[in-house]
Parts: sequence; structure tokens; C-alpha cells
Amino acid sequence: MLLVELLSADRIRVPLSARTKDDVLQELVDLAARDHDAKVRSAILAAVREREGVLSTGIGSGVAIPHGKTPVIDQLIVTAGIAGTPIEFDALDGKPVELFFLLIGPESASGAHVKTLSRISRLLRRESLRTALRGAKSAEEFLGIVKSSEVV
Repeated sequence: MLLVELLSADRIRVPLSARTKDDVLQELVDLAARDHDAKVRSAILAAVREREGVLSTGIGSGVAIPHGKTPVIDQLIVTAGIAGTPIEFDALDGKPVELFFLLIGPESASGAHVKTLSRISRLLRRESLRTALRGAKSAEEFLGIVKSSEVV
């Protein structure tokens, strides 16, 4: 499954308004759960915070991939954003984060969840892609960059 099959311009925020780690998680979850009620948003945020409590999802090179699994949704959802200014995120390399991809999925889709995390991580290993994404001026441009990077 391609990342662009799970990501849409209305689930990308350029730039994110958040300035703290917790606010970034909240903003990305709000994008992911925009079609759901407050109870579902709260459950998703709790799942993401719980996973973040195990080990930071700041993978280095200015990238974080917060994620979680919860029974309150029935399909994988991906959101993304670029921080207006780098955010301290307890990343593994100790550096602040600018690029965020959030993945949330049902507990029953562990295989698809891991494959999607892997796909995001593989794509973002490319410095040229990270640089291009950081330069995106709109959600549509960001999505176009992701799409062109996934040509198979």
C-alpha cells in the first residue's frame, strides 16, 4: 500500500501551529480524527501518548513518526505536518523535529500498521525527500512531493 493512499491534503498541516511535543500530538490527532467525536479523539490521543511514553518516536534527522493502535477506529489513518519552528521532541539524536507523520490504526491491523510505519521510515531516510518536504508551502505541495517519491 502506498502512503498517498492513506494521506490526503486535508490531513496535512503546513505549518503546524503547535510549539510543544504534546501540542503537536494533539494537533495531529485532531487532523486524524476530524470526522470523529471528542470521545474517539481522546482515545486516539491516549493511545499515541501511551506509545510515546514507551520510547520517543522522534527517529532523528528532524523527523518524528508518532503512532498508536486503538479499538475505537476501524482503519489506518495517516496525518502529517511541518513545524513552523523546530520542536523539542526527545528525538533519538537529541535534535528538534520539523517533519511529523502520525499513524493511528485499529488493534486488529498490526501487520498493516507495521508495514506503513516501515514505509514512512524508509521514505524519510532520504535526505533529499526530507529537504523537499520541509520546503513545501502548502498541504497540496507536501502531498505532491510524497506522491512523486513513491513512484514504483
